[in-house]
Amino acid sequence: MSVLHRIETDSMGDIEVPKDALYQAQTQRAINNFPISGLTMPSAFIQALAYIKQAAARTNLELQLLEDQTAHAIIDSCQLIIDGNHHDQFPIDVFQTGSGTSSNMNANEVIATLASQQLGITISPNDDVNRGQSSNDTIPTAIQVSAALTCHQQLLPALIHLEQALEKKSQQVNHCVKTGRTHLMDAMPITLGQELSGWQSQIEHARHGIELALENVSALAQGGTAVGTGINTHPHFAAIFAKNIAIATAVPFCTSSNFFYSMSSQDAVVALSGQLKTLAVAIMKISNDLRWMNAGPLAGLGEIELEPLQPGSSIMPGKVNPVIPEAAAMVAAQVIGNDATITIAGQSGNFQLNVMLPVITYNLLQSITLLATTATQLADKAITTFTVREEHLKQALSKNPILITALNPVIGYLKAAAIAKKAYKEQRPIIDVAEQETDLTRTELESLLDPKKLTQGGIAK
Repeated sequence: MSVLHRIETDSMGDIEVPKDALYQAQTQRAINNFPISGLTMPSAFIQALAYIKQAAARTNLELQLLEDQTAHAIIDSCQLIIDGNHHDQFPIDVFQTGSGTSSNMNANEVIATLASQQLGITISPNDDVNRGQSSNDTIPTAIQVSAALTCHQQLLPALIHLEQALEKKSQQVNHCVKTGRTHLMDAMPITLGQELSGWQSQIEHARHGIELALENVSALAQGGTAVGTGINTHPHFAAIFAKNIAIATAVPFCTSSNFFYSMSSQDAVVALSGQLKTLAVAIMKISNDLRWMNAGPLAGLGEIELEPLQPGSSIMPGKVNPVIPEAAAMVAAQVIGNDATITIAGQSGNFQLNVMLPVITYNLLQSITLLATTATQLADKAITTFTVREEHLKQALSKNPILITALNPVIGYLKAAAIAKKAYKEQRPIIDVAEQETDLTRTELESLLDPKKLTQGGIAK
């Protein structure tokens, strides 16, 4: 045995563990068995495990299943982890046993060591820290607790911030009339405010979808233990546990109505991931629209100018690129890919247990975190700060032959189409050609073809 190691013992025998490690034998076996990716479980998941172990200790104390000093030592040790300490003691790879048993035992061992150090006596990872629990209900619960906390603390506030930025910008630019586009081709005019209101509504609907999905995510598997029957746990454990973790996190967690559902499937989490994908689709659409509108500035649409944030080329001086929308689009692609992984993993519920829980955890929490930070960056460094090239919008709008659509009820579709083709061929303003080709006066045409009026719908009069 190296002087840098100590011997720890579990049901499989002795194993060397780093001398100063807080974890014990089962964690070390997992470290040895899974040197696969170098990716470890997210901090939010580790914090969720600590919340679970703390709530379980409180519950077992209330049920008189743990001695007072043991329970309080566990509670105090969990709080250290909740506060962000000792996360380096959770080194197990994401790609591990599909139940996440290794991560559950990692938490049990670290907490047991901390509690033992506090009391000066041995606290058992299994009999004390894990009392009334199984990896099979703890890990699904940890996925849902970590997802709910990250959504409530990070994602939902970021989305509200983005919605507010879009609403404010929409009001600021609503006077700007531009050429609408369908199929990327010129269409009837809209205001920039109307365009941004569509983006805002996308984000708002996506947020509501996430909030709805979180209602199911808040129903926890804890109390089902090994297979959903609640073997080896007190009949009141689940309800008291849910109360304790809801108080600790300020999130309205409750007990699942069916442990067999919550442990054998990950349907609630798959549904949440689907709503995250919907949000990613919205962010991709907004990012692409911003890039198109910013394109140029001379040879593209050039409708807006995004805030210049950094040089855009190592060889072309003066070039500035739409870096925030580009980053946001990449995040959207990542989240959509993560959802595919979560969907496949969600199918892997074999009889009483899903066996791809760690990879679900990793991808789900990555998606939530990426979307939260991206929403904030989009709001602060793209939406709030872009400027409008109003003269460029007016020039393009004045030559838009599709404005003739407003005259359909007056002169008929075929006559209007002929005028539009002539205006486009001769590169002349549509009003000039319409004045030449119809009996309508200039004054009547100015009223009928007023782009601002055309953004308000209805039939031209």
